[in-house]
Amino acid sequence: MNSIKLFKNLAFNSQLRSFSRCAILRQEVVQAASPLSIPVPEGVDKPVSPKIEKLVEEITTLNLLEVSELSQVLKRRLNLPDAPVMPVGGFAVSAAPAQEEEEATPKAVKTSFTVKMTKFDDKQKVALIKEVKSLLEGFNLVQAKKFVESVPTVVKADISKDEAEKLKEALSKVGAVIEIE
Repeated sequence: MNSIKLFKNLAFNSQLRSFSRCAILRQEVVQAASPLSIPVPEGVDKPVSPKIEKLVEEITTLNLLEVSELSQVLKRRLNLPDAPVMPVGGFAVSAAPAQEEEEATPKAVKTSFTVKMTKFDDKQKVALIKEVKSLLEGFNLVQAKKFVESVPTVVKADISKDEAEKLKEALSKVGAVIEIE
């Protein structure tokens, strides 16, 4: 009988050690997984750090002049080019030349031009959207539609006179009113 009790005791101790090892392994797995975060479901905003939230709040309170100044400082600090950028929304961003620069060199020959769309014919809106999509690189139909509907807007900036004239001619054929500055 003693041997049976001893055998049962050994079996129980073995099971207890196995259970203990499993519990320790499970705890290690839980601790290792804790730095990982659960992905945010689609359609729900991702949580933002308080630092980023504070920056966003401060930036949204800026007026247009302050935003322009912020943009220039960031371009300098980050070594970004001054070339116009076409963001995802499809709106062209261009810096307006300062009046002091124009007054300082009034006799200089102008070599770069800006093409601006001021109006368009509603009857030819679809044709204009297709033309904008084909003329401006990186635009899909949705971006071209938003671009056309956001008139008055800059189509292209810092381009040659020939390119500006060609762009004006192409867009004027499909009902756009274009100004070259």
